[in-house]
Amino acid sequence: MLVKSLELNRFRNYEKLFIEFSGGVNILYGDNAQGKTNILEAICVCATTKSQKGSKDKEMIRIGDDECHIRMYVERETVPHKIDMHLRRTKAKSAALDGLPVKKSSELYGFLHVISFSPEDLSIIKEGPAQRRRMVDMELCQLDRIYLYNLTKYNKILEQRNNLLKQIVSDARLAETLLVWNEQLVKYGSEVIRARKAFVGELNSLVGPVHSRLCGGREELKLCYEPNIKEDDFLEALSRDKEKELILKSTLHGPHRDDISFCLDGEDIRKFGSQGQQRTSALSLKLAEIELVKRKIRDDPVLLLDDVLSELDRNRQTQLLDSIKDIQTIITCTGLEEFVKERICSDRIYHVVQGSIQPE
Repeated sequence: MLVKSLELNRFRNYEKLFIEFSGGVNILYGDNAQGKTNILEAICVCATTKSQKGSKDKEMIRIGDDECHIRMYVERETVPHKIDMHLRRTKAKSAALDGLPVKKSSELYGFLHVISFSPEDLSIIKEGPAQRRRMVDMELCQLDRIYLYNLTKYNKILEQRNNLLKQIVSDARLAETLLVWNEQLVKYGSEVIRARKAFVGELNSLVGPVHSRLCGGREELKLCYEPNIKEDDFLEALSRDKEKELILKSTLHGPHRDDISFCLDGEDIRKFGSQGQQRTSALSLKLAEIELVKRKIRDDPVLLLDDVLSELDRNRQTQLLDSIKDIQTIITCTGLEEFVKERICSDRIYHVVQGSIQPE
């Protein structure tokens, strides 16, 4: 999988942009707030229909404009393809693959597999469960369209059930319909739980050896999926805590409350780990994720490194760069430090200045 080129029209701070990428390492450098991350965001939007930063569609449209357009040329199994994304302030986004309209955004998921790595990812262990669930969901949705379908259905049912809990307060007769929503929530939620359990298990089998290599064999890292509820207990728990949920007007059980634990030599580093241990473990997780994706899709994903090298020490930088030798990588950084020049054999370098690029 390769990103060949990208065209932006009224996207973020770019009025117009055309940029070509090599199949190796591409570096975008420049001062902060010049538009480097915006290029990575546009790639993510084309690959997943969503921003890796969680931005809304209207936030990605250039200030003063009502719509924007992204066009990306990619190569998959040596066959060229074209992806178009059209974002509007007042209407839903539209997409096209090779000129043909895409009816559902899920049709694009996994067509081009991207892995994004930013400084925020290094904080995934000390942040709350929502960030860890988001990491798992982003990866699984690209790998498994059935998971994407089940997760989408679950989230819609969860939203409708929460609305129902609020309405029952003023109209008790609606309580009779709660059982139907419970059954639907359990149906799709159980599929989400099973898929997450399998994914974290596979990730755990890879993260141990990776972490051992990073820390010289001094520590053993283990990941463990922590479901909020077991599939067999899901329906019963919803019925049991009905009154409590009506008071709180919120669903108390389900995969929307799952978490992942990180243990070093048996100690939970979410609570007891140092910042250095948390960062090294986060890097191990990302490297294991890259390896797992390569095995699953039997191809190389596209790696987006957003100013992450500056957050790593020299040893961790070396480990990361050694792991991405054969993968198309697009790196953003504030400057071409000597280490970057020495360690990275870059094929293309662009200087980004106020929404324009200058090749070097």
